[in-house]
Amino acid sequence: MNDSVEKTIIEYEERLRFAMLQSDVNALEELLAPELIFTNHLGQILTKSDDILAHKSGKLKINTLTLSESKVQVVGHVANAANIAIVSVRTYIIGRYADTSSTADFRFTRVWTLSSDDIWQVVAGHSSIIT
Repeated sequence: MNDSVEKTIIEYEERLRFAMLQSDVNALEELLAPELIFTNHLGQILTKSDDILAHKSGKLKINTLTLSESKVQVVGHVANAANIAIVSVRTYIIGRYADTSSTADFRFTRVWTLSSDDIWQVVAGHSSIIT
């Protein structure tokens, strides 16, 4: 069962990567849980609304998003079905936020949970810059 969930989460991670690259707010609306808490590399806490607005307004633009060193761990089970997965992934990003360009390696940790609609969504995340 965990192998199947792990493959599903890897597929969702790819959908998230593509949505971020395209600033696809419709896909992001589906992939990010309403209660999302994301702590960025500056220690700021962002919500789903903050993330969607940054993409929608063009304030955030990601040109390159290359994933490596990905690890998925399935940790939660309800009624013999997995419902929580944690992802740690190294991510090389080229993009800009507001008028500041940036190129850096990050480590992201994301917590995925299975919604009542049987859709995996990110409920929590954290990023750090790799130096």
